[in-house]
Amino acid sequence: MGFVIESDKQAENFISNPPDKSYPRFPLAHTPEWVAFRQAVLKDKIIIEKVSKKTGVSARMLVALLVPEQMRLFHSNRPLFKKIFEPLKILGNQSQFSWGIFGIKDETARSIEKHLKDTKSPFYLGVSFEHLLDFQTDDHNQERFQRIIKENDHTYGYLYTALYVAQIKNQWKQAGFPIQNNPEILATLWNIGFKKSNPNANPKSGGSTLRINNTKWSSGSFAKIFYYSDELIEIFPAH
Repeated sequence: MGFVIESDKQAENFISNPPDKSYPRFPLAHTPEWVAFRQAVLKDKIIIEKVSKKTGVSARMLVALLVPEQMRLFHSNRPLFKKIFEPLKILGNQSQFSWGIFGIKDETARSIEKHLKDTKSPFYLGVSFEHLLDFQTDDHNQERFQRIIKENDHTYGYLYTALYVAQIKNQWKQAGFPIQNNPEILATLWNIGFKKSNPNANPKSGGSTLRINNTKWSSGSFAKIFYYSDELIEIFPAH
């Protein structure tokens, strides 16, 4: 029997205590998929902390964005999970329609790069960010692909994702609707993309649907449940 948490409203009910007092248990914490994920993401702890320091996006927020993507992969491709991800305790790394451990699309990666240097864009973060994704070769397409899908170093996967979050936060802040304290909204916007990021006073959590056993979860609500849970809290604290 699966857990019955299918919407952000239900996720809100799950989080019954404020995070500065106590943390609810993460409902999937003892499943084989989560055990494999936990051990795999700990291997990236140093990278995650470095990217967090460089971009200002919290380490826990980065992991919260990673959780739905990896759980989707672990549960949708059972043979691969049993053969590779579970025994080796590694993160799933995509290389077709979307890339790397976060499933970054080529269009999204290009937009992140463009926003770093477009001073008139609401996504522009400032001079200190402009060169974080500079290329080392003339073949930008190949270099972009290779650095995002690199299996033994996920730095660029985290960096592109963190910069996306920082750019989205900047867009909403400039519009007068700060969302830095809303992990479910940031996760939703990461999932649906720049073109659907429309700052407003009443943003909704959502995104694509994850099917885990008998349960449907939205990307936003699943990220939120992890973010405010006790899982990995000693390694990646909530802010």
